[in-house]
Amino acid sequence: MMKSAVLWLLLIPALSLIWWFWADRQLRANSKPRSRFLLSAGLIVFFIGYGWVVLGRGHLITSSPPPWLMAIVLLWALIFLPFLAMPMAASWSLVTGVRKIISHCLPSENTVAIKSSSWSRRKWLGGMITLFPLMGAYGSAMVSMRQIRRFRIRDVTLTIKDLPPALDGLRIAHVTDTHVGKFTNGEVLNEIVSATNQLDADLVLFTGDLIDYSVRDLPAAVRMMQEMRGKFGVYLIEGNHDLLEDAAMFEKEVRAGGLNLLRNEVAHLDIRGTALDLLGVVWKFGVPEMTVDVAEVVSLMRPGAFPILMTHHPHAFEPAAAQGIPLTLAGHTHGGQLMLNESLGVGPVMFRYWSGLYQKAGSSLWISNGVGNWFPIRVNAPAEIVHLTLRRA
Repeated sequence: MMKSAVLWLLLIPALSLIWWFWADRQLRANSKPRSRFLLSAGLIVFFIGYGWVVLGRGHLITSSPPPWLMAIVLLWALIFLPFLAMPMAASWSLVTGVRKIISHCLPSENTVAIKSSSWSRRKWLGGMITLFPLMGAYGSAMVSMRQIRRFRIRDVTLTIKDLPPALDGLRIAHVTDTHVGKFTNGEVLNEIVSATNQLDADLVLFTGDLIDYSVRDLPAAVRMMQEMRGKFGVYLIEGNHDLLEDAAMFEKEVRAGGLNLLRNEVAHLDIRGTALDLLGVVWKFGVPEMTVDVAEVVSLMRPGAFPILMTHHPHAFEPAAAQGIPLTLAGHTHGGQLMLNESLGVGPVMFRYWSGLYQKAGSSLWISNGVGNWFPIRVNAPAEIVHLTLRRA
């Protein structure tokens, strides 16, 4: 595992250097020196940011890079380098090689002279195309800085069969995936608290990824959760990002802050004279492991209580539905993050369920897009706090 992580960390700068060499050759032949300067400056900034991130993860640097620099690093390393820059370089090199072979095979008298004005336009176009991946990364980073602190309140009414009459109209503020850290910090934390509390919900349920990575961000994240208000309480579970740096420290600090963290545990509530059990499961990735955890929390339920399952990974809905749990709340997917429309994009490629409502065998799953960000840009997957009202069928 450690070796693969190191190889991946080395692969990104190695591919960036290969592309830099290729792009510089293209610009040297087809463009002005200013274009080569922009290329070099843009990639040097990326390398500074990348080194900053890596050294920070190794605790060799205590400060975090500014959000705009982190956005450039993520967008270039995860989107524009692997999916645009490298394929473009490979395709261009292949076409150029084929053309050279063809021109070598053709008689010299078949060569067509190209006018200087046409060649000048081709050089300009070639330079723009060469720089496009880098320009795209920087342009997207600029857009993301306007987007990462925005979120919506999504009002949803969900009809549930056999909902106890006393729970008809129960209102839940479903908050998830704040990712307190590199992009979600400072004043936006107060805005999340204020928006949540203005809902005046009966329950505030948080379904994981409180922090993005570093436990250094836990004090601010815990304060945010402490300030949230629900008439019958505020409850949370862990997500995968919460466990990346120090899982034990995460649990210790969250519990020390007096927060109701459920780790394969059940909170027994009495709401308007009716038993309601909140079932919270730990982070797991595989459905077989989730099945074991769901069965464990179901065994802790009170007979006759109305259950709500809180899970970070939405695929726990499979065992939850099999157990007859009427309502499951999940996060993790960020609504698919990059979506062309409701059904095309990253979401359905990676997940069976990725945003909104899913129903199976009388059970319902609601997945929130999350209110924070680990990745700087969203497309057709807006950040949100979900205001969920339960109604009796």
